[in-house]
Amino acid sequence: EDYKQKNKKKKCFRFTFVAEYPQLSCAAFFMAEPNEVISLEYDSVDIDCQAGDFITVFDGWVLKGEKFPSSQDHLLSPRERYVDYCDSSTSTRRSVRSSQNVAMIFFRVHNAGSGFAVTFRKLAIQFPCNVISHSPEGTFTMVSPQQHRNCSFSIVYPVEVDISEFSSFGLLGSFPKWPTSTCDSEDMLQLLGGNGLDTSKMFPLTELCSSSTGPRHMKVGCENTVVRMVSSGRNVNRVSFSYRLLDSQELQRLRVNNVEDFCMAN
Repeated sequence: EDYKQKNKKKKCFRFTFVAEYPQLSCAAFFMAEPNEVISLEYDSVDIDCQAGDFITVFDGWVLKGEKFPSSQDHLLSPRERYVDYCDSSTSTRRSVRSSQNVAMIFFRVHNAGSGFAVTFRKLAIQFPCNVISHSPEGTFTMVSPQQHRNCSFSIVYPVEVDISEFSSFGLLGSFPKWPTSTCDSEDMLQLLGGNGLDTSKMFPLTELCSSSTGPRHMKVGCENTVVRMVSSGRNVNRVSFSYRLLDSQELQRLRVNNVEDFCMAN
């Protein structure tokens, strides 16, 4: 469930689960604002780890077997992103903090009346990296301050994206970067489209790198549109963009082009 709509102004609230009957495969999704990360703090836990119960926090989201952020774009290894309450090495850990604005909990509870409660806190950060947008329209600026990591802004709607700025600031100053057919730079911007969460499996629509002229907006008729910034760590990279939901007529027209064809096929 997206708790954001119910708690627009609250920075924390309590999530409580009590099983009425055996619950063998459950998940809870948590989302904060784009410029926030999430802290999940255990308040109370009443489960039987020895009987197969578990509570596992995942740093990101998993949907249909695909992860966000992808394994390529996350600083932790795939295994480190899972924190199991019943694991003896982490059983004393009372809170888990996410690396981006989304996190989730997988859990299994066999006995009726058993369950757990956690406090969900939203913590503001200066340089958000890897974001899932809660809205089909808006504006955003993403900055990578000389960090060797890749950052993605995921919009899980068919949208039009308008990139107003992509720049890289190094020791010699700044230079704008606009689309070319290919990029060989370690600092670049990608616009991706697809129907899953994993950016490594999405289709590259355009890349912005060395100075040239070209379009800076595109309509993408996919279930997921991603603005992805690749950074070498040597420069301060910055991208500003806006996005809006495509209407039904625009989606109908997009069905005849290659972008919609590959989205429908995935």
